[in-house]
Amino acid sequence: MTPSAACCVLDPESACWLSALGAGREDAYAQLHALLLRVAHGELRRRSAQLDGPERDDLAHQATADALVSIRRRLREFRGESRFTTWAYKFAILEVSSKLGRHFWRTPPAALDAEDWERLPDRLALDPERESEWGELVTALRRGIDESLSARQRRVFVALVLEEIPLDALVHELGSSRNAIYKTLYDARRKLRALLVADGYLCVAE
Repeated sequence: MTPSAACCVLDPESACWLSALGAGREDAYAQLHALLLRVAHGELRRRSAQLDGPERDDLAHQATADALVSIRRRLREFRGESRFTTWAYKFAILEVSSKLGRHFWRTPPAALDAEDWERLPDRLALDPERESEWGELVTALRRGIDESLSARQRRVFVALVLEEIPLDALVHELGSSRNAIYKTLYDARRKLRALLVADGYLCVAE
């Protein structure tokens, strides 16, 4: 047991992991690698549905390898406040987030075309029965995005809603946090909705 974990009573599974990994047993690291790889694949599927095949597999292996390096280096920091696997999985999840962000900007999205704008009401979950009004609605939205949103709100809204950029990629590009990006998007959507209500395109209840 490491000094940092001595103050906690470890569950049997965590104690077994810590003993095996602390002794440098490669079979234990191989087993942990398999678990982390499964977690990395799951995170990539959840965070970026459009990423698939060899590309996703490569990112999953990269994230797993780097997570394992971090775990080796920081093993003595494990305090036993959670199960060891729960603690280890966080390294894989963090690596997935980092690598997904960097990976996306190697091939950034193309500029928006007319079709992207025409799909905007659908992406905002607006009433499909009012499709005949969508042309005017799209024009009003574009004007609102250009004139009513701050530069940061515009960047976040266009990236997440129109370009469908993965959240982690935008967090990486802007050097921000997921919560801060969510708040910016919420404020942008609220501002646009208020504008559409004021112009008569939406009812207050919507």
